[in-house]
Order: sequence, then C-alpha cells, then structure tokens
Amino acid sequence: MSELSQVLRHLMPVEDPRSLVDASTGDDAGVYLLSDDRALVVTVDFFGPVVDEPRDFGRIAAANALSDIYAMGARPLFALNLFAFPREHLGEGIAEEIIAGGAEVAREAGVPILGGHSIDDPEPKYGLVAIGEVHPDRLVTNAAGRPDDVLILTKPLGIGVITTAIKAGAVDAGTLGAAVEKMAMLNAEAARVASSYEVRAGTDVTGFGLLGHLRTLCRASGVAAELETASVPILEGARSLAEAGHVPGGSRRNLTDVTPDVDFHEAIDATTRILLADAQTSGGLLLCVDPDRSESLLGDLRDAGLDAAAIGRLVEGTPGRLTVRA
Repeated sequence: MSELSQVLRHLMPVEDPRSLVDASTGDDAGVYLLSDDRALVVTVDFFGPVVDEPRDFGRIAAANALSDIYAMGARPLFALNLFAFPREHLGEGIAEEIIAGGAEVAREAGVPILGGHSIDDPEPKYGLVAIGEVHPDRLVTNAAGRPDDVLILTKPLGIGVITTAIKAGAVDAGTLGAAVEKMAMLNAEAARVASSYEVRAGTDVTGFGLLGHLRTLCRASGVAAELETASVPILEGARSLAEAGHVPGGSRRNLTDVTPDVDFHEAIDATTRILLADAQTSGGLLLCVDPDRSESLLGDLRDAGLDAAAIGRLVEGTPGRLTVRA
C-alpha cells in the first residue's frame, strides 16, 4: 500500500460489483472477480536502489513487487517490468544486471516477465506490475481479522535501518549479506504454508513498517491489537545501527504518524519504537490465525526455514488502536 493509495481510497470510490478489493481497505493489491471460482489480483511496485550491487537491487525489487500477490493469498501468473534509467549510462552493463536480477527472482517464482515499459530518468528505478490469481473464497485481506487471532510475522524487522547504514558505509559484509538475502527472499513459501491453514487476514510489512501496516489491518477489520516486543524478530545488527543514528526518514515519519494510535509501555525505549515503525523493503508476511491453530502454523513456517514468530494478537477495542508491551 502506497501513500498515493491512501489518498485514492478517499477520492475514487469503486462501484463495480466485480471489484472484490480496492484501495478503500489499504490492501496490498486490487482484486477483480472473473468468475465464481477465479479472481484476478493485480499490483505494481517499484523504487530506487536500496543496495549498491545492481543484480541484488533487481532481485530485491522483483521480490518486493511479487510479495503483494502472496500477501493476498494468490498465485502469481506473470509480470511486466517497470524500469527507469539514465540513457547516457546504457551500455555500461548496469541496466542489464538490474533486469537480470529481476528475471532471476521471477524464474524462482515460476513467473514469466512478458514485457514492460522503460523511461529515461537520472535516478534508476525498477519494479514490476505483477498479476496473480486466487479463488475468491481463499482471498487474504486486511478486513477479515477477528478478535483473538494470533499475529505471526515471517521475516525479521530492521531492513530500513540497515539499507540506510549501507549508504554511510557502516554495514559489515555479514550484516549486508544477510539483509540482501532476506529482501530477495520470496514470500512464496510463507504464503504456501499459510494457505494450508485457511488464513483469511494478513498483509505484508513494507514501507509503513510493522506498526503502520498492523494499524491499517486493524482499522479495516474493526479490531485493536496487542504486540509483545520481546517476541518481534529483529535482524542482527539493526539495533546497534539504529542506536548509532542510521534511521531512514521514512521510519521516523512512520513512527510520528502512528504514535497517536499506539499505547507504548513506558519500558519500551526509543530504538525499539523506531524498529517497530521501520520502513521495510520486501519484508515478511503478517498473518492472522485462529489461536487453536497458531502453534501448528508457526511450527510449519519454521520447518520451512522461515524466521517466523508469534508477536501478539488481535483484540476487541477501538479499530486501529495498538498496545505495545515490553
């Protein structure tokens, strides 16, 4: 969900009865009903470089765009490239590496890239238009959460802090490599495991941070939420980098925006607060699951090699109100 989509959901009401999901709920993609058993899921996402290596940038951008399809419980079908690059630097091999990185992740997802669009731009940008399909009864949305649902996060937080520190040359090779692999990792396996549990509510955690995306989900579902910070996974190195001041402006804006709707326990320090609001690139899925099935789902996600954790639950209360405990 982008800042533009937040505006459009107020300005462009959709009246088509086949529109199953539009911008009004802040969901990850638009969903359009094709037949009783088929719905089309469509999303678009692109951004500028978050790492120095062109191929890694392409991999991350493609994984990030496809994440919206997985977050809706859908299977990706195909994609189109969106590419901005300075014309004078074509022929240096950088553009080819970015596109090759995107193609690598698309092949991993089993998704053909059928074409796309490019423009001359002084700042490189890359991403995908991603098209997927889902049975309408298996759609995962922001609006289906229920009180007592357990919240499960499938990737650790801290990407925004680490990518900001990269620009300052403050990240060691091990931290950088781990962060790149997390960002380039598809959410396909998390979505596959979740589908076996008939998860109906969830989202992915990207630019608005964990707190921002959770608040959106809670508002759409008409519930509140409680988080346990001790259970929230954080990438190794992210906390120390945040303490050293490597915090992106977007994360600071996220925290300022969400704070009026959050009750922070007094023991929660400033670094923890910023990490909970940290703007993620290609973050994990945030899944809402019945408490009777949460332990089993969590075990299966971990067996699949994911750093999944139960981090809180949905509760009755003012829609969008978040309580964060130490």
